[in-house]
Amino acid sequence: MGRYRLYYRRNHREPSGAKGGEHMIKEIGFIGLGTVGKSMARNLLKGNYQLTVYDSRKGTVEELVAQGAKGASTAIEAARGKDMVIAVLPDEKGLRQAFFAEEGFLAGIDPGTILCDMGTHSLELTKELEKHAAQRKIQFVDAPVWGTKEHAAHGLLTILVGGDNAVVSRCREVLSYVGLNILHVGGVGDATRMKFVVTLMQSHLMEALAESLVFGERLGFSNDQIMEVLDAGGVASPLLHKKGRSVARGDFSRNLALKYVYEGLRKVKEAADITGTRLPAMESVLDVYGEAMADGRGEEDFSAVIKVLKK
Repeated sequence: MGRYRLYYRRNHREPSGAKGGEHMIKEIGFIGLGTVGKSMARNLLKGNYQLTVYDSRKGTVEELVAQGAKGASTAIEAARGKDMVIAVLPDEKGLRQAFFAEEGFLAGIDPGTILCDMGTHSLELTKELEKHAAQRKIQFVDAPVWGTKEHAAHGLLTILVGGDNAVVSRCREVLSYVGLNILHVGGVGDATRMKFVVTLMQSHLMEALAESLVFGERLGFSNDQIMEVLDAGGVASPLLHKKGRSVARGDFSRNLALKYVYEGLRKVKEAADITGTRLPAMESVLDVYGEAMADGRGEEDFSAVIKVLKK
């Protein structure tokens, strides 16, 4: 298993026209220009790749075209004739439609092309994508990302990668433009499984922080006082510091939508049920995020889970 950090990009960057024969990735199709996807595409343009982008929102495509990308009117057009196709579609229903529909982009991918799914989906869907890709002799990797919109903007995402060693090796130069930590965790599906672990921990940390702030306030302490203590001790972490300070300021600017954390936790529950793993705290945390969804907080940052605890 390999681990490639930022020094790979800085010290080993090769222009897209460098020698490398048929294995050199030059042309990339990019499908899905949401908050994170758009920043990822922008960073790939810095690598001088021939980037063709598609999103259902034409205005977003036009933004990337103005910065040097080529726009596609359909997903299949974006995928056709490329060395690598990257999909960043957070919604499973949307990915299924974009991938499997009669005019879905699977039909446009040539044999031998690398297909990199960088959304976070169920293990069932990941394995289904792998199966269909293999039938068309497409080289598939699952590579869910982890980080905020700021991480995405600056190419500092963490990328969990599952796939064949040789295929992952071919991908790492491309991925180094969008991620600081590129962690090859195993075969196809293993990155999706590892993302479940990340989601479990991340969601619990945020919910525990929310409970601590609400409880501390009712004991008579300000959020600033609570955070000063938490930052000074053994529970300190980047997530607690950033989110705690933001909540203390009343800043719930969206970095990671609460709805995605909720859906991620539901996938964790499915995986726990399949493996027979008892996760009692997860059940309670899932209920709290479910309350936040029912309260209409899905489009807000996941730190907004504190709002339902304050009721």
